[in-house]
Amino acid sequence: MMLDLSLEEQFMAGTTLEHCQDVPLKEGMPVPAPEKYVPPQNGRSFVTLPEPDFFPDINVNFLETIELRTSVRQYQQDEPIPVKELSYLLWCTQGVKMALPNGGSMRNVPSAGARHALETYLFVQRVEGLKPGFYRFLPFDHALLPLTDLDKEAFLAAFPGRRIVENSAVTFVWSAVRDRMTHRYGPRAYRYLFLDAGHVCENLYLAAQTVKTGVCAVGSFDDAALNQALALDGREEFAIYAATAGKPVR
Repeated sequence: MMLDLSLEEQFMAGTTLEHCQDVPLKEGMPVPAPEKYVPPQNGRSFVTLPEPDFFPDINVNFLETIELRTSVRQYQQDEPIPVKELSYLLWCTQGVKMALPNGGSMRNVPSAGARHALETYLFVQRVEGLKPGFYRFLPFDHALLPLTDLDKEAFLAAFPGRRIVENSAVTFVWSAVRDRMTHRYGPRAYRYLFLDAGHVCENLYLAAQTVKTGVCAVGSFDDAALNQALALDGREEFAIYAATAGKPVR
């Protein structure tokens, strides 16, 4: 009967709770690592970000922040984002408040079962205190891992609307490491991965609004090309969402 359904209907039918009971967790399989493997430094230094404990207090009119939140697609080319501000945005979107003994973590965004299956990649062009290039955020260390073997042109070419990425101060790309979620939820995990990505991006919008930085979510990209550009296999880990950021054109 599943063969008579559209792909969308097959997905919805195949990811209901009743079809997602036999999961690796119940079979006693080891819990996946809560963070992607961090290779030895081999002479390259991690970039330690300003500590969240030292962020200045920001007085926020919450209703005003919600009302003024909007997508910003044009960014100033002569005003970089301070590294302290980028640190703040990363903390608000994936900051780890507490590691849990079962492989999960408590962070500043919700995640199904506290699995937090997302990784954050950055394409940096204008961040004061950072060299332009690619980085991966290390949330448990609140640091950046430089990625020196990625190709800028291949990355840009993965976006049909590449101009907004070219003009951004920094572009966030979130990838999903599927076994962190499927270990507990089986096929239903795919629903949660997309929901989690939405939680993270909305936090980026709201946090950026408090420091007068513009953000635009980007869902239009060539999946295979973006995975290849970020050296992701596209199956065990795949790009799921992106967002550009920069100081708005006044």
